[in-house]
Formats: sequence, C-alpha cells, structure tokens
Amino acid sequence: MRYNWSVEEISQLFSLPFNDLLFQAQQVHRAHFDANSVQLSTLLSIKTGGCPEDCKYCPQSVHYDTPVEDQAMLLKNEVLAAAKEAKARGATRFCMGAAWRSPKGKDFEHVLELVQTVKDLNMEACATLGMLSEEQADRLREAGLDYYNHNLDTSPDLYEDIISTRDYQDRLDTLKHVRSSGMNVCCGGIVGMGESRKQRSDLVAQLARMEPHPESVPINMLVKIEGTPFEEEEALDNFEFIRTIAVARITMPQSYVRLSAGRAEMSDEMQALCFLAGANSVFYGEKLLTAANNDEDHDMKLFNRLDIRAESSSTPSTRLIA
Repeated sequence: MRYNWSVEEISQLFSLPFNDLLFQAQQVHRAHFDANSVQLSTLLSIKTGGCPEDCKYCPQSVHYDTPVEDQAMLLKNEVLAAAKEAKARGATRFCMGAAWRSPKGKDFEHVLELVQTVKDLNMEACATLGMLSEEQADRLREAGLDYYNHNLDTSPDLYEDIISTRDYQDRLDTLKHVRSSGMNVCCGGIVGMGESRKQRSDLVAQLARMEPHPESVPINMLVKIEGTPFEEEEALDNFEFIRTIAVARITMPQSYVRLSAGRAEMSDEMQALCFLAGANSVFYGEKLLTAANNDEDHDMKLFNRLDIRAESSSTPSTRLIA
C-alpha cells in the first residue's frame, strides 16, 4: 500500500486518456472489492442551520441568506424512527450530521445517546459534528461510533479562499484525534468550487498520503445553493468528476469511495461511469442534510439495471483483499 503519492504523480493519472484511466481504476477496484456491489449509507441532519462557520458552499452558515431554516436538535424518538426506516430500505450505515463548529455540553451528551440508539439497531453509526477534541473522540468511540466524517474539502492552497473561520490544521487535528481513538475515518472533499486540476490532484494527494487511508472517501460535487457565494459557480465537467473518482480509487485501493452530494443532478449514465471508475458507496435517501438526493426507488431501479447488489455489511470481511 502506498502513502507517498506526489501531486505530480496524481496529476499524471488525471492526464491519462479517459479509457485508460478507467481501465486502470477498474483493475484496482476488482483486486480489492466486489465490482458489482455498493454500500448504502443514509445521512440525517440532527441539528440544522445556525452554523458560525463561513464555508462558502454551505447553506447552513449564519453568514449567508439561504432557504435553509434553523431547526433545533432532533429528539431520540425522531432519530430512531429515521434510522429504522433507513435500515428497512437497505442502508447498513446511519450517519448523523449537526451544523456546529464543534459539539458542546448537553448537545454532545445527547449525541452519545443517539449513537447508542443507532447501534441498538445493529447498524453502523457515523457522525459529522465539526471539530473534536481528543477526549470527545474517545467518548464517541466508547459510545460505539464506528465512523467519524470530517472532510478536508479542498487543497491546502485553495482552502483559505473557501473558509476563513478555521484553518487546514484544525481539520487535520480532528482527524488525528479520530484515528487515535480507534474510530474509522470518513474523509473526502468537494470538487467544482473553481479549483484547478492541480488543486484537485493536491486534494487527492492529501487523502492518499494519510496512513492508513480513510476507510471511506466521500467525493462531493458542489451543489449550488441560492444565497451562498457559490450560487453562480460554473459547473465542473462531468468527465472531470468521473476522473476524480478513478484517481481516488487508484490511490486509495481499499477505501470505500462514495458518491455523495450532487448525485441528484447526475444522469444514470454518469453514475454508471462512476461505478465503473471505482465508486462503491452512495448516500441513500431523499435528502443529504439540506440538499436533495435521489429517491430510494430510483436508486434501486438503477442498481437493478446495472446488476449491482447492495452490500449487507460494509465490514472489511466483504472485501476481496489478497
């Protein structure tokens, strides 16, 4: 397993002829995973809006006038009902997101209770709550949390143009605490925020140089939300997005590469190419925090057309690792 990818090497992968890149990515994918299987995760916003951060892509920020309305933290019975429904529809992992800079006080204690609620359903539990201290990461792990999501978002040199209320090292520190606690790391980024191909290469390099690699790597296409600074951002070319999936697969062979935000705007044909490029996980459900997502029936019809099976478990035992 390699952890020393350079930006130049990754840029060279991006520059391969499209067919050659996908062929290489598919070979890597088949060496480590069932090529016709996809892991399903469901994401629920347990506390919406009112976030003090100024991430330019996010409609939950207090800095922007967007259609998202602030909502108080969900009660245990509301989260339990959503998790049960997700499991009934085939999801194996239930992810909870809260619009915080970092969790505090009674809110954090409530999250610990919600983690146990999900675990009692025999589902994998994931959370994205902002920055964590070392102690918070340890307590989440003790509560049974399997995965913690904390994306790098973009390359280090573009980061300060996207977010000013925290720096890149803040994100790396949280990821260090998560890894040290023994939890699995879910970490990826967003493409289509005006970055260059070299900056996309740099984002992948940051992820691929983590040792070990993140167990889950969500690749998000920017969703342009009214009221955010990226509302009028030029759309990223679809083939460039597919290339990003393929490069992530090649450089992080044993990671689950997840199609995340932006999938509602993707055609079935584009998603099929993403699966060919090595994507093997999706967020499953009609909503991703505040953004629309494909409905479950449509997803299942697409999986049936492609003869793709939903995984019954996303534990490492399902992988085809030599």
